Amino acid sequence: MLVRIVKLTFEKKNIASFEQLFEDTKKHIRNFEGCTFLELYQDIENEAVFFTYSYWNSEQDLNNYRHSDFFKGVWSKTKVLFAAPPVAWSVCKRETLN
Repeated sequence: MLVRIVKLTFEKKNIASFEQLFEDTKKHIRNFEGCTFLELYQDIENEAVFFTYSYWNSEQDLNNYRHSDFFKGVWSKTKVLFAAPPVAWSVCKRETLN
């Protein structure tokens, strides 16, 4: 399993637009082949900073998503809202304690 973490920093005036875009697309993202989990977080100290966490069965599944027409459409609407370039990490989960 691969975990994708993406830090997104928006112009404050664009926060509501991003939240609506995420609301409109989250089910499609989560149901994309190979995606098994999706969460959105918002920084408690800076309301313009968000993080997405998604779990993918494989790196190939993530790449299929990233190269899809759906992603390209969503990304074109998202990137115009940024205040800073996004930062992304692909990591392997090592341990979970509940």
